[in-house]
Amino acid sequence: MPEMPEVEIIRRIIEPQIKGQKIRNVRINHAQIIAYPEEGWFVQSLTGQTVKNMTRRGKFLTVHFESGDRLVLHLRMTGQLLVTPAAYPEEKHTHLIAELSGGNQIRYMDVRRFGRFWFLKTDEKDTVTGQDKLGVEPLEDALTAAYLQEKMGKRKKSMKEMLHDQSIVAGIGNIYSDEILYAAGIYPEEKCANLGSDDWNRLAEAIKEIIAWGIDTNEMTPEEYLEGRGKEYRNMPHLRVYGREAQPCNRCGQAIERIMIGGRSSYYCPVCQRKKI
Repeated sequence: MPEMPEVEIIRRIIEPQIKGQKIRNVRINHAQIIAYPEEGWFVQSLTGQTVKNMTRRGKFLTVHFESGDRLVLHLRMTGQLLVTPAAYPEEKHTHLIAELSGGNQIRYMDVRRFGRFWFLKTDEKDTVTGQDKLGVEPLEDALTAAYLQEKMGKRKKSMKEMLHDQSIVAGIGNIYSDEILYAAGIYPEEKCANLGSDDWNRLAEAIKEIIAWGIDTNEMTPEEYLEGRGKEYRNMPHLRVYGREAQPCNRCGQAIERIMIGGRSSYYCPVCQRKKI
């Protein structure tokens, strides 16, 4: 699943290509991806809209139109969003194509069809996407050690699981939670209630450091993004722990280990991330 850094890169690449463009017509190949409203109203409402800009909140993308209406998208596990020439070969699992006034097309592909679109009118309150339940952004000034301790400090759940709680910090998933905990020197299965003030300080710093690193190292041109079909990211080979089971830790040389937490694989260094006694 694309996490906050990847979704931000998608926004930076897609927005300049669609800004000021009018949506001439829309084709839906699989109605499952339309969460709200029903397919007919969705297509009718989207057709004829002119793009004003594009924003991101957590892992959600929102296309804002000159009319004040907005289109919200969550890529979920396997969603891919591209802007392509009209003659570009249509990928398998392409579920939405929107033709733009400049001749290009917005295309949405999704192998597992978990991604969802919502269309909201100008004065319509968002009660359907879940964005209203999101916590602070990782790079906001509001994300501090005090904030994290207040939200998590008394919890008996593992740090790994709590970093995935989108109502506390928006946009962190399985990959970046491992990288953040490694940078902070915190064992992923450590209970939040066991952490001290120094741990919370390191965690707050690590969240900002790793998320900013994820964005910076994923920068690419629109041509590179299209060539990778919107699913290849530059920083994957440079992750410190995620996916590196049995490989040496970059700090101490100890082999990276993998454990299961909440049904997900978690990677960590048993020396650099010691469990508290």
